[in-house]
Amino acid sequence: MTKRSPFRYFKTSPEIIRLAVMMYVRFPLSLRNVEDLLHERGIDISYETVRFWWNRFGPLFAAEIRKNRVSQMRAYSNWQWHLDEVFVKINGETHYLWRAVDHEGEVLESFVTKRRDRKAAFKFLRKTMIRHGSADVFVTEKLRSYGAAMKVIGNVDKQETGRWLNNRAENSHQPFRRRERAMLRFRRIRSLQKFVSVHASVHNHFNQERHLYNRSNFKLNRAAALTEWRSLGVS
Repeated sequence: MTKRSPFRYFKTSPEIIRLAVMMYVRFPLSLRNVEDLLHERGIDISYETVRFWWNRFGPLFAAEIRKNRVSQMRAYSNWQWHLDEVFVKINGETHYLWRAVDHEGEVLESFVTKRRDRKAAFKFLRKTMIRHGSADVFVTEKLRSYGAAMKVIGNVDKQETGRWLNNRAENSHQPFRRRERAMLRFRRIRSLQKFVSVHASVHNHFNQERHLYNRSNFKLNRAAALTEWRSLGVS
């Protein structure tokens, strides 16, 4: 059975839709910034159209990217995860964004909760392990919730804690923080959970770690990532 195109009811070309979604999710731009940038390229749309496109196609693109990467990541030897949580304000109320990052900087999972107790840590770990399998080492901070959740799962012997061991997870919050400021924060848990999931996949896709390659190899990797992005949603 042929897969039906997700763009079949839209008059706008898929190339423009992919460009708008990429600009909004990947870069710290507002909806109106994206509208103005597209207008300079001769594309006249409303910022509400950009909002509709990213809500409709962002999760689809993210799921396709994640599907292509999960099988590759499961094959890693000596896989190491870094787990951390960050405070996020929603309508003045503090929530917690949990994030799992592997040793190569890939954001594996993002999960939003109202608390950061054992129950929340367990739900976060279980969700991550169901999707990505298990790791050889779990690097965490000294929050007791991690240790309690590890006991339930049975991974206490794989947990490591240290003062600077978790810098990988701490640094992974920076792109999200820049994006949060541009969006003037979030108003609902649901919208936050949806955005961080899409943002993580798009960030993984375009994160070429240019400090590890010379200029020529970096340009090849960047071009390959852009080519793959332009093929998303093609039946």
